[in-house]
Amino acid sequence: MPRFTLSPRGLLACLITACLTQAVYAADVPADASSITSSNNAAVLQHLPFSDRTDFESVSRGLIAPFKGQVKDAADKVIWDIAAYDFLDKDQAPSSVNPSLWRLAQLSAHAGLFEVSPKIYQVRGLDVANMTIIEGDDGLIIIDPLTMAETAKAALALYYQNRPQKPVVAVIYSHTHADHFGGVRGVIDEADVKAGKVKVFAPSGFMEHVMSENVYAGNAMSRRAQYQFGSLLPRGEKGQVDSGMGKSLPTGGTITLIEPTDLISKELETRNIAGIEVEFQLTPGTEAPSEMNLYLPQLRALCMAENATQMMHNILTPRGAPVRDAKAWAQYLDSSLARYGDKSDVLFAQHNWPTWGGERIRTFLADQRDMYAFLNDRTLHLLNQGLTPMEIAENMQKLPGALDQKWYTRGYYGSLSHNSRAVYQRYMGFYDGNPANLNPLPPVETAKRSVEAMGGGAAVVEKMRAAMAKGDYRWAAQLGNQLMFAEPDNVPGRSAQADALEQLGYQSENATWRNMYLTGAMELRSGVPQHAGSSVSVDMVRAMTPEMFFDYLAIRLDSDKAVGHDLTLNWTFEDQHKDFNLTLRNGVLTHRTGLNPAADASVSLSKATLEQISLKQLDFPTAMQKGLIKLQGNGKKLGELLTSLDSFSPQFNIVTP
Repeated sequence: MPRFTLSPRGLLACLITACLTQAVYAADVPADASSITSSNNAAVLQHLPFSDRTDFESVSRGLIAPFKGQVKDAADKVIWDIAAYDFLDKDQAPSSVNPSLWRLAQLSAHAGLFEVSPKIYQVRGLDVANMTIIEGDDGLIIIDPLTMAETAKAALALYYQNRPQKPVVAVIYSHTHADHFGGVRGVIDEADVKAGKVKVFAPSGFMEHVMSENVYAGNAMSRRAQYQFGSLLPRGEKGQVDSGMGKSLPTGGTITLIEPTDLISKELETRNIAGIEVEFQLTPGTEAPSEMNLYLPQLRALCMAENATQMMHNILTPRGAPVRDAKAWAQYLDSSLARYGDKSDVLFAQHNWPTWGGERIRTFLADQRDMYAFLNDRTLHLLNQGLTPMEIAENMQKLPGALDQKWYTRGYYGSLSHNSRAVYQRYMGFYDGNPANLNPLPPVETAKRSVEAMGGGAAVVEKMRAAMAKGDYRWAAQLGNQLMFAEPDNVPGRSAQADALEQLGYQSENATWRNMYLTGAMELRSGVPQHAGSSVSVDMVRAMTPEMFFDYLAIRLDSDKAVGHDLTLNWTFEDQHKDFNLTLRNGVLTHRTGLNPAADASVSLSKATLEQISLKQLDFPTAMQKGLIKLQGNGKKLGELLTSLDSFSPQFNIVTP
């Protein structure tokens, strides 16, 4: 049996929202790169401008203090260790890594405190994101305090070791993904926020979108994020080398959240914070549904949040999220170019490294704009010719013109294939128009019949090995997928499928694709790691309104169990003076404000008690015994509701049924 050592990490998100873990496994070791993979990777060196070393100069520019240590949690467990990536010191990419991805991985391994320009500093390489620190007249402004309180605290400590110890007077969340707000309690105290000493700025709709992405679909996103970020993989030449927008997410640690005090609601809005003028530019529907750029006119500096980074981003993340609007994204980039392009000496973002110089900034923004516009327009061009999503993806193999030779448009995080299918989905939905795909058999039934039609499992393995011998790994993986869903315990099939996925991962320029291929291969060989974890952090639960709690109850409800147990329950939150009534009817749970005089039962409690129950620190019977919950009426009806709720497994199967 494989052995796993796991550390739960809470939420990801764009999101990342994730319950991420790192695994050490004792099972089959990864295979070497095949001769075909080695040849394909070597050919990359001939097609891209590897002699251009500009990014290597930029990534080290302004270095004040490198970071070489570890970050530990309260239990003294290591949650971040940049030294795990020391293997990237080799100049030449190994045959198991695409040279373009190796180059990016080397760049993002630069960790430490950097001066971006006078008064603007960044801590990079202590998390997947950057923490930006702006020195105001009477205190510090922090943009995006990383994913974990522990890494954020370490980042601020590194800054204080090298700069004056001014207090933090403001935190700015650029958008709703957890790697841009989760570490907030590592840099400020909520008591200071409540006392008015510290302000927290965020774009309008921030809390609603945080809950939607991190809680309602959080369990499934958490599991898929393990694949996207390669958090289960060992760091190394045959494992995880990067995530495309930074090294990785911390393994373990504490995701926190402090509710914003100031929401930016206008398209352009200017605030004076600690003597620094900040113009906020709202960009909803771009990289996140609630996001904003920042311009600092006194410093001639432009922060593009996560809207313009040193790579192609995702229109739809592999972990799952609402499809983003590539057209709106391009338009907002053009607005930033028009408004700030002639007034900026430095452009920085909350991932990767900055860009200096007006001409370079304008070219960078224009190229990024053209990239997202191409993704939108070319996909629509092809779908209007009748091409289906996979046909469009196969047709869009490269960006047009000079864009294909720009490092900052390479598909390290997003990809042309995935993004074109996402644009198709935004406009047309998942159905490709072919009636044969209206109601296909589910995966297991399809697989069983396909394997039978191919002559059985042994014949499929033979066909897979023949395909791999010719370097046709994509077809081998498609065959193997059918076999795994038909015969998941077929040992030769599992081995062959793992081999096929591994070679696809070794060849991938895209970091997330590599991570997903290699994680699939690892789980085929070693099984799915099991652990007790939750996709919801303590602060997330505390931030949920009663309405959000009831929405989540409706998601957890098993309608098959609930049918035949119609009921109406009144809920009163005594501390908030709020009343609600829940109706269970036809196996569907709905709620509305106010009390129903005909309710079967009434429940009175505080929001704090509900939070304890949600965090499994307390159960309903114990709370009732302690007098924390008052129940009137038919208590059996409450019991019927509670027994109809499911708890989601955080480690469901992906590459097998």
